[in-house]
Amino acid sequence: MEPLFGVVLALIVAAASPADDSCTCATNKWAVCAQDGPGNCICRLAGSDHPVDCSTLTSKCLLMKAEMMPLKEKRLWRPPQGVLDSDGIYNPDCEDSGAFKARQCNQSSTCWCVNSAGVRRTEKGGGSLNCSELVRTRWIYIELKHKRRSNTFHVPDVTKALTQLFESRYKLHPKYIAAIKYDPPLIQIRLHQNKKPSWDVDIADVAYYFEKDVNNDSVFHSNSKLAVSVNGDTLAIDKLWIYYVDEKPPEFCMRQLAAGISAVVTVVLLAAGIGIAVLLILRWLRTRTYKKFECKEMREMKATSSE
Repeated sequence: MEPLFGVVLALIVAAASPADDSCTCATNKWAVCAQDGPGNCICRLAGSDHPVDCSTLTSKCLLMKAEMMPLKEKRLWRPPQGVLDSDGIYNPDCEDSGAFKARQCNQSSTCWCVNSAGVRRTEKGGGSLNCSELVRTRWIYIELKHKRRSNTFHVPDVTKALTQLFESRYKLHPKYIAAIKYDPPLIQIRLHQNKKPSWDVDIADVAYYFEKDVNNDSVFHSNSKLAVSVNGDTLAIDKLWIYYVDEKPPEFCMRQLAAGISAVVTVVLLAAGIGIAVLLILRWLRTRTYKKFECKEMREMKATSSE
């Protein structure tokens, strides 16, 4: 009877194993998934317990919140390497939809306003800071350089390869790719999205996924290294920059600019003062030398006349 029970148990485990393996989130390695009935896999995001739609990209806000979880709660995934905007990664406040809240604050009650990409667009202030709306980032400029090659790629081939990459890997409709320009080794990609329909991915999320891929810290569950092929040749990305343009200009105050101008004015005035002082000293030395020479000449003339 015991051998028969062991065989049955082994069959149950073998049947359950594929189901457990298949219960993963392909588009988010920070999602924790579990079977909720036959063929039903439920995934939630570490850090917020937010349900995750694994058929598309997860919002940048929820991803950043997951990245801020302690390493032990993220299993074997390494801590974040940071992002390219000036403030780096932080633990954001997110709406139920996954969007950033317009006002973000840290644990020391310092607050600031962000755009829909989570990038700061105001000076940092206190807890009374008011952010009336979440301003949308409608343009994203991506600049990258590929490693030097003996021969360059053809422009149409680069455009086609990158368009296919953004469409297949990041689910971005080609209509949101406004332009791709190639001036070896520089590649410029311009994404444009005035409004985001519910069925489309956000260009800010696409840019974040792409940035993580380039930095070898992929968000995808497979954690596979990004591979871009242009007519069979590898496009090895060397450097990456991402710029965000909002539908309204940022609201940084003039303090930093005023401080910079004051510093420049101070340097100019200091240099002018030193210059004037040097000129006065040189003039005084010349005058003193001339007077000495004049006195010596007069003494010599008096000595000659007395003789």
